[in-house]
Amino acid sequence: MSSTAYDARAEEYIAALGTMDAVHPVDRGIVEAWAATVTGPVLDAGCGPGHWTEYLAGLGLDVRGIDLAPRFISHAQAAHAGIRFELGTIDALEAADGEFGGILSWFSTIHHEPETVSVPLGEFARTLRPGGRLLLGVFVGSEVAPFDHAVARAYRWPAAELGRRADAAGFAVVETHVRETRGERPSGVLVCERRA
Repeated sequence: MSSTAYDARAEEYIAALGTMDAVHPVDRGIVEAWAATVTGPVLDAGCGPGHWTEYLAGLGLDVRGIDLAPRFISHAQAAHAGIRFELGTIDALEAADGEFGGILSWFSTIHHEPETVSVPLGEFARTLRPGGRLLLGVFVGSEVAPFDHAVARAYRWPAAELGRRADAAGFAVVETHVRETRGERPSGVLVCERRA
């Protein structure tokens, strides 16, 4: 997906979702628990406005953020001084093999078609050290299916099927969380460990 769609709605997105106040407490708890298991550098892959990146830095992690949308990166750089933010794509990470101890992919793969989701998963596996932890936030459903997301077409996944894709990329799924909240799309979180 190009950055154009998110750039066009960046200010609206930042106002609605660009702070930790917009994060569900359950999701915050899952990310905090994941962060406590991570050692070494961390990548916030598809960082958006940078609020999660700043939060992870506040937990003591050595974290940087990348995003495809220039307006998100310029906002993140201005709003979260002292944290490294760069333009980048999760389909081709500018990072060495095994560079990271953790990768947060918070709904950053939702616009990938089922035929292409293996590309970012492969990049996450390549750049995570053995034992490194990936936290993957997604929309969940009973089948792999597209839906009309506010910004661009997105996909929902059965957690088990996405887990199989992660396994094929080199991960062991160690935790799965599914959250259903009235008035919201069901969401899921997979915590994955890079196999040796």
